Amino acid sequence: MFSILQRRAGVTSAALVFWAVLVQAQIQLISRPVPPADAVERGQKLFVANCGFCHGSTARGGEGGPDLVRSVVVLDDDNAEHIGPVIRQGRPGTAMPSFDLPQAQINDIAAFLRSRTQAAINRRTYELKELNTGDAKAGEAYFNGAGKCNTCHSPSGDLAGVARRYQAQELLEKFLYPARGRERKPVQATVKLASGETIAGEVDYLDDFIVSIHDAEGGYRSWPRESVQAVLKDPYAAHQDLLRKYTDADIHNLLAYLANLQ
Repeated sequence: MFSILQRRAGVTSAALVFWAVLVQAQIQLISRPVPPADAVERGQKLFVANCGFCHGSTARGGEGGPDLVRSVVVLDDDNAEHIGPVIRQGRPGTAMPSFDLPQAQINDIAAFLRSRTQAAINRRTYELKELNTGDAKAGEAYFNGAGKCNTCHSPSGDLAGVARRYQAQELLEKFLYPARGRERKPVQATVKLASGETIAGEVDYLDDFIVSIHDAEGGYRSWPRESVQAVLKDPYAAHQDLLRKYTDADIHNLLAYLANLQ
């Protein structure tokens, strides 16, 4: 009985030590200086453009990329001393590429990530910023004008009631990164062989050296890129192109318009 109590006391002590260390770590992270708002804003824009596809626009994880809010590298980072090398060198052997960014931009990305960890840890002061702050009329004009969204989408067709299906954050990610998730549509390819024969199908694999597809009958076909001509039709190409052109106002205005499609 005594040994059982000893073991329980040991477990209890270990648990108390663990929680003490955890609380201390949280206090340390929260007590760090809050990054300047302008640096966080710049860093968020850089992060969405360069990292958002894999890690999500809020750094909570995305298409193959982990949740950075809980990343040890991010949690231990003070002034981009840990994040900087990862951004510049990437992660060899993984899908994480390297980015040749100026130190000032890396510092801004680090500021944005620190703001995300501090917000996640300090639950008592965490506030979700209102996303729907744009001008719906301006968003409608962009949808039908410069954005050319109406060439593929219709507010009375595929987008009817979209605001009832998604919350603002989800809606934002849907039009910024539509290729994410289970609803992703495949890239189509038409491959022309040296003989003149053409074969169409869904792209299975594609790089600078190989193109592989599943044809209309479900058969797997593969060729060296240099021996064929491949014409690709990516259903998300227009969205990817817009991601390079959006201003902050465009994004918020478009979100405000879509949020009205009840």
